[in-house]
Amino acid sequence: MTVALTIENLTKKFEDKVAVENLNLQIEKGELFGLLGPNGAGKTTTINILCGLIKPTGGSAQILGYDVQKDAIKVRELIGVCIQETAIYPYLTGAENLELFGGLHTMDKKTLKTRRDMLLDKMGLAEDAKRKASKYSGGMKRRLSLALALIHDPEMAFLDEPTVALDPQSRHAVWDFIKDQKSRGKTVILTTHYMEEAEELCDRVGVIDHGKLIALGTPKQLIAENGVKNLEEVFIQLTGRNMREEI
Repeated sequence: MTVALTIENLTKKFEDKVAVENLNLQIEKGELFGLLGPNGAGKTTTINILCGLIKPTGGSAQILGYDVQKDAIKVRELIGVCIQETAIYPYLTGAENLELFGGLHTMDKKTLKTRRDMLLDKMGLAEDAKRKASKYSGGMKRRLSLALALIHDPEMAFLDEPTVALDPQSRHAVWDFIKDQKSRGKTVILTTHYMEEAEELCDRVGVIDHGKLIALGTPKQLIAENGVKNLEEVFIQLTGRNMREEI
């Protein structure tokens, strides 16, 4: 199998906190990988480094052979990123948002139109495509953000809490779309606090806490190794029951 993502001794230190500490990980091309952890564990910091949004203090990472720091322009062509905050232009329609983002990726008009219409349909936004995004519900904005991240059909997608605050129907529609990405050979790195989501979708999961990878394997492996019934019980057993604040 082709290695899609290699992380070697990745470290990120802030003034008062070590957010990521000597993280090592390999993810294969076409794998749907779940990066799990409590609030403040280092998940979002890791993704921000991999997407080139912040620089690591130490270590390195390569996406499909390209260094995320040295080859940042090439890496941006290969990845799509859906962050926790909705990244949309509220005074553009849903369709116009997709056209704008596709244009930023220099997509040709025919391909862009095909991708736009497909994504609007898959995300249940086709009937509202000509409405301004400012009029969308929170769930609609979340689904549009996911479509924007994937408009250019990237080889790798980073989805940071893509189904947060979605109703069950919307969540399952997003699940189906994420599964479709995998079936097309795309690599997906998913963060989520919904353990049933990770158990349903992910080929493997890694549990990170205090910036360190503390468990790695398939959901079934981790459930069996920890002698529990489901992935949520694995998560609580490994990370404790204390509530954490988001950082």
